[in-house]
Amino acid sequence: MADITAGMVKELRERTGLGMMECKKALEEAGGDMKKAEDLLRIKSGAKAGKMAGRVAAEGAIGVYVSGDGKLGALVEVNCETDFVAKDANFAGFVKSVAEVAATREITDVDTLAKAELSPGQTVEATRQALVMKLGENMSVRRIAVHRAKGQLAYYLHGTKIGVMLDLVGGDDVLGKDLSMHIAASKPISVSRDQVSPELISRERNIAKARALESNKPANLIDKIVEGSVQKYLAEVTLLGQPFVKDDKVSVEKLLASKGAKVNAFTLFIVGEGIEKKSSDFAAEVAAQAAQAR
Repeated sequence: MADITAGMVKELRERTGLGMMECKKALEEAGGDMKKAEDLLRIKSGAKAGKMAGRVAAEGAIGVYVSGDGKLGALVEVNCETDFVAKDANFAGFVKSVAEVAATREITDVDTLAKAELSPGQTVEATRQALVMKLGENMSVRRIAVHRAKGQLAYYLHGTKIGVMLDLVGGDDVLGKDLSMHIAASKPISVSRDQVSPELISRERNIAKARALESNKPANLIDKIVEGSVQKYLAEVTLLGQPFVKDDKVSVEKLLASKGAKVNAFTLFIVGEGIEKKSSDFAAEVAAQAAQAR
């Protein structure tokens, strides 16, 4: 049986919002496989997928740049090792400049961006290396999203940890800002249902079927129950299907229709999302060193 660490239990609790013992048992049953354990808990408890809003696995900041005409913009994520450096003015300036270079030159590849000139005679990579030496921490440009809008770009930064950029056709600046804030809060994975990957839908269908079978639902109702669960999932994870955060009696789709507007695309970046952050057990390290010293 795989060793189940406290860190693994903590991560599964953050993913599902369920209790410590439930998470530990699920990990043991899944042989330490995090994804399999999450699926087991969702089958048994009905927990929602991807309850990860509060999980930040690395430090850094989101940078944003939008051109004056609102037609061209970029979001970038730049990582560092500590929150102290993330708040440093030199680091913040670097993040802002990287976003502007990415947008104005429409660079979406990190390696290409590293070679781009950030200031006269200085590339992005040379500037990064100088900043590493100055601040004493490693840092890296992790990802970039460049938007050339069909409509007008709107954006929202929640501090420096969450960034949203939205291409809105029709509507106005207020609607663009409201929708950007909605995306930051509700974290949809796509604009519409047809953009959700078949793999994700298949996973939800399998979980819903296993849950229905475990609940001893009548065989003739299984397919209907499963389809209902999948449709509910699609409403929860797509922008158009979600209730609008400022008026939950109206879906985003209906809100847009009432304004004669359309969301062409959006990008949501959360600092550290999906990055495994090493954590150490200080007490265990001390105990291990003491044992070696005997």
